[in-house]
Amino acid sequence: MTKRYTGGVVSSAVPTVNAATASGVFLLSQQADAQAKNNWPPFKVEKSLRFRAANSAYLSRTPAAASNRKTWTWSGWVKRGTISADAPHFALFSCETVTSQTYTSIYFVANKIYLDTAASNVETMRVYTDAVFRDPSAWYHVVAVFDSTQATATNRRAIYINGVLQTLTVSTNPAQNLEPLINSTVEHSIGRNPLNGAYFDGYMADVNFIDGQALTPSSFGATDKDGNWSPIAYTGTYGQNGYYINFKDATSTTTLGYDYSGNGNHYTSSGISVTTGTTYDSMIDVPEDQSDGTANNRGNYATLNSLHGQSTSGWVTPTFSNGSLSISSSMTNNQAGGNYSLSTQQVTSGKWYAEFTCGTRSGIPVAGNDDFGVVVGIAPTAAASYCPDIGVVYKATNGQVRIDGASGTSYGNSYTTGDVIGVALDMDNGKVWFAKNGTWQASGDPAAGTNQAASSRTGLYGIGLQLNTFANAGAYTTSASANFGQRPFSYTPPTGFKALNTFNLPEPTIKQPNKHFDATLYTGTSSAQSITNAGGFQPDFVWTKSRSNAAYHGLTDSVRGVSKGLFTNATDSESSAADNYVTAFNSNGFSVNQGSASGYSGYTYVGWQWKGGGTAVTNTNGTITSQVSANPTAGFSIVTYTGTLSGAGTATVGHGLSVAPSMIIFKARNATGSWPVQHISLAANNTLNLSGTNLSLDQTSNGNLPKPTASVFYTNWTTGMNISGQTQVAYCFAPIAGYSAFGSYVGNGSNSGPFIYTGFRPKWILYKATSGSAYYWSIYDSSRNTYNVANKILYPNTSDAEETYAYIDILSNGFKIIASGSNGNESGSNYVYAAFAETPFKYSRSS
Repeated sequence: MTKRYTGGVVSSAVPTVNAATASGVFLLSQQADAQAKNNWPPFKVEKSLRFRAANSAYLSRTPAAASNRKTWTWSGWVKRGTISADAPHFALFSCETVTSQTYTSIYFVANKIYLDTAASNVETMRVYTDAVFRDPSAWYHVVAVFDSTQATATNRRAIYINGVLQTLTVSTNPAQNLEPLINSTVEHSIGRNPLNGAYFDGYMADVNFIDGQALTPSSFGATDKDGNWSPIAYTGTYGQNGYYINFKDATSTTTLGYDYSGNGNHYTSSGISVTTGTTYDSMIDVPEDQSDGTANNRGNYATLNSLHGQSTSGWVTPTFSNGSLSISSSMTNNQAGGNYSLSTQQVTSGKWYAEFTCGTRSGIPVAGNDDFGVVVGIAPTAAASYCPDIGVVYKATNGQVRIDGASGTSYGNSYTTGDVIGVALDMDNGKVWFAKNGTWQASGDPAAGTNQAASSRTGLYGIGLQLNTFANAGAYTTSASANFGQRPFSYTPPTGFKALNTFNLPEPTIKQPNKHFDATLYTGTSSAQSITNAGGFQPDFVWTKSRSNAAYHGLTDSVRGVSKGLFTNATDSESSAADNYVTAFNSNGFSVNQGSASGYSGYTYVGWQWKGGGTAVTNTNGTITSQVSANPTAGFSIVTYTGTLSGAGTATVGHGLSVAPSMIIFKARNATGSWPVQHISLAANNTLNLSGTNLSLDQTSNGNLPKPTASVFYTNWTTGMNISGQTQVAYCFAPIAGYSAFGSYVGNGSNSGPFIYTGFRPKWILYKATSGSAYYWSIYDSSRNTYNVANKILYPNTSDAEETYAYIDILSNGFKIIASGSNGNESGSNYVYAAFAETPFKYSRSS
């Protein structure tokens, strides 16, 4: 949709702009940027409203007169707080009569979105999404449409998420010209369903209700120049009972529900607060980044990550509430537990500030335990156990600081209910400080960089809470609340320290990942055909696999040349059967011919493609000269060389990336042999085998394998790595923030498995167990799994057709294991992974 300038005066006198009139001064570059985003004149979502289910928060209005009950559209940006697989209805918009138990409602149940019309509390006309929506880290744009005038029954209701029409499961379609309750003279609610007392927990922004029209998402959102779905101004008419609520006026709880459509259809709030403190509900957490001239700025803000929140040693899982800004834990009768949650946004650089308010500490703790209560700190997202094991925490009971699990040391004052603890994290210099009620402890000065609580913090860190709960004969409860800047801070952040939101996150090097990696689906024809990728780039490495049938994986690259295939599920040497593999690398994809690995008629396929550096160049950095096609921007290179070792030993090979690779896949080309894999999370000297089922193998008997450096990787006398006279290929991958990630996690054996933070919405995920009883490698991608649950798996070490098993959710900032089992979540087993991005988290919307 193209936004058009519809009149008005451009002047420096009034610095405000909306879709109907333009004013203010704009640079041509600013205008061009706004136009590229389909957002001219500029439109900004200024505020969101937090709905606290625990406080029965909602908005309501009863129309004075009925209007069109056959056709309407509801649009709103929604960020979830409570994520639950249970039955309660988390209502977004509802109209009902309690006495007759009749209602029409849009709501979440079991993390699917429902649109119901019911009588006598019998859901007679229900539709719901096949997809689940349980990402608490980003915003969803929800559009629900009802139009009973449609002749085709299945066209009478629609649900769109982030601009995409959802596949719906239907119970019964409404009769043509049916008139349900919406737009009748009964109470309409935003954020609750009074029929069953179901309240939404989370945030809403930019809510439009259109009376009498069935619209599409293009009226409310558009894809910007980087391919991200974003809000735009609605410029159409609203109808008699239509309204536009933007929550921008926090003068009072009354003004929060004002209608800005011009209709005056204001909503009344209940359970909402604009009193300073942890209950303040007017937020600058919004679904688009924008500078507002403050240290905070507006954007998608961090919350406590309920997907990452875990309990230690099998103790009770913590409870999240208040838009995932509060966490609590309770134990009874000599129970003991430790619960933690990190922020939904993790950082490797920059200076960050957050605050935590100590809540309830009631009951009788175990005598002599100095850890009970709230513990505030930082921890790496990859920590296998709870926060204090690896990280820095400031303890409530005695004011000590504990670093990386060591014994606590004297630091500052203890703190208790109502105290506000500030955390300043300087990842550029590896330091962290803590403040109590605005006073930096131990005379710390974050702005000056002195007297820190801890130093040498490197890696990927989140700011979070731990609740240690140890009950004696009664019950013991702990709780706390977080503030990452979405509401006013209680104390001024130190100079140079920012709030944790997407506006303040650094710009990713690669804004459009599909310019460097893509996953393309196609159907074979048993004849020559060209496959076009969405990114419009020429790949240098193509990996194809039949989805519908058992067939070999086919790997071809531009350095070895077209029609030269290798197979991850076999130990075979390189094949030159021209009909079976990629026959050309094109400017926007690749070509295939007849062949089971790439193009049999009627077979469905996926083609995973990486952009290298084009024509290979000679590299002499190692003890072995190599030919390298390198794309340092995306951290990928293809390396070929000839083995030199005749016995145990070590040799080096140049890889061309200028940074150390985190994963390297090797294969001998002119000899049979395994596929050794080096990975950053494996011990030095250890490898995995991409074609086999083995766990981590120690290779020291064949020669040492130190970790790669910024210029070379190490090889030893191993089949597939370096045997004299064997020609070799190595695919090298280095991490690029916002584009690729390589790491490990530990399984917990639960259907609520580990959450793995990547810093982007993954397009492609590979993982493999390195210990335990699991054998298979697994690959998921968002082209085959277009919505959650992601359940379509291919196995690199087998020729099997695609298998369906619900194992993961692909999320805006990583992925979540959602099933138990040895293949991805065996309790205590270690797993390594590699992931490539669909969208950097800075721009990502949930799906």
